[in-house]
Amino acid sequence: MPDPVAIGFDTSAAHCAAALLRGNDVLAHLSEEMTKGQAERLFPLLESLLAGAGLGWRDLNVIGVGIGPGNFTGIRIAVAAARGLALSLGIPAVGVSATEAAALDLPRPCRVVLPLRADQVVWQDFGGEESRPHQTIQGSLPPGPALAEPLVPTVVAIARIALARRTTPGLRPAPLYLRPADAAPARDAPPLILP
Repeated sequence: MPDPVAIGFDTSAAHCAAALLRGNDVLAHLSEEMTKGQAERLFPLLESLLAGAGLGWRDLNVIGVGIGPGNFTGIRIAVAAARGLALSLGIPAVGVSATEAAALDLPRPCRVVLPLRADQVVWQDFGGEESRPHQTIQGSLPPGPALAEPLVPTVVAIARIALARRTTPGLRPAPLYLRPADAAPARDAPPLILP
């Protein structure tokens, strides 16, 4: 039986990134820095990775997707793409947080800290009590385990974690937000819906 094939992608930060794996082998991975335009770039990037490896969509066994935390719009782009692909291909999609991807293969206990916008960071402790990602101002972290740098590129880690969970993917991927959206509903009265 051939090794399973995973594609992982992430648009939760100022990039459009993807990786293609067959078992433990990284066939390809790309990350393009961009502050906008991820929605238009994601599928051409994925198709390029697949074509470069001589594979097609039907060769995939699992999809891994970065669910954040990060940019609201970017997270929604990747999660929607993963859910749509999974549904159309009949394969599982696995959501992976940025902190979980950064902690892949790190010795435990450890703390992962990732930059967000301005002076904000997201952090999570691994290897002790169950923890979740937290957001704070850079330089104001509480005491905890030693800081650790990621060993694996984020998008490669997303694909590896998806491969490991392909038989028990859990719930459909959903965005991981740590704060409310900057946008607010309009204060005007909603439009009148005619019968």
